[in-house]
Amino acid sequence: MKFQAQKSSTDWSRVTFNAALRLGAYTALVLLTAPTIIILIASFSSGETLQFPPAGLSIKWYIALRELPELWAAAWNSLWVATVTTLTCIALGFAAALVISERRTPLTQSLEALFMSPLAMPALSVGLALLVFFNFIGWRVSVTTLIISHIVVGVPYLVRTILVSLSQMSSSFRDASASLGAGSWYTFRHVTFPLARQGVIAGSFITFLTSFDNITVSLFVSDARTQVLPVRMWTLVQNNLDVRAASIAGVLVFVTAILMLAMERFVNLSRFVVSDR
Repeated sequence: MKFQAQKSSTDWSRVTFNAALRLGAYTALVLLTAPTIIILIASFSSGETLQFPPAGLSIKWYIALRELPELWAAAWNSLWVATVTTLTCIALGFAAALVISERRTPLTQSLEALFMSPLAMPALSVGLALLVFFNFIGWRVSVTTLIISHIVVGVPYLVRTILVSLSQMSSSFRDASASLGAGSWYTFRHVTFPLARQGVIAGSFITFLTSFDNITVSLFVSDARTQVLPVRMWTLVQNNLDVRAASIAGVLVFVTAILMLAMERFVNLSRFVVSDR
């Protein structure tokens, strides 16, 4: 009887534990997906203001996007800034990752933590700090300050993903190249970079999306002449809950989902996100 009571208690504990896990998992899933689903549905509203549930369904606000040159200009600014940011972050991130991966010492570990620090800091603090810095050195906010700020935010992603790739690459490849008389630049171009290519692609993808979608830092370090798409969307929603902002969000969600599926298929993006080297 005692054994049966203990077994029954163990079974009940397992059932409640598994139920709690499922409840937590489903709650997290709802919290992650519900906002996106809601904004997608709201983007098809036939009304004049953004609301959920919509009064009716229509695609007129998606069609209306073609007649908004200021939105296209803001989208072009975002693409330009994100592209320049990503290319610069590749160079800086690869250099930092190579230095850090050479040998694990207290100095390189501190250097890695320093490069990762922008990810740990609140975005508002980063934006304000950058604005104060630019004012201190006498720079007015412009596209240059915007790109530099996005680089500060984006470099950690490249450092992270490239470090993951380098940690999975045997140093014997580079040693063999050097022993055969190849120079450092030749080894980098023909050995190191090709072997770390997947990390570069994954990090570039994350950095590009982070830059393109950044609004918190952009609000601090950009002016009206270099208004990017997230800031323009914020202006639309702030003034009158414009449904066109939801339509833009719908387009971005659709494009991003396709790109993420492609990245997961070809470079296994999740490996770089969850890997702890």
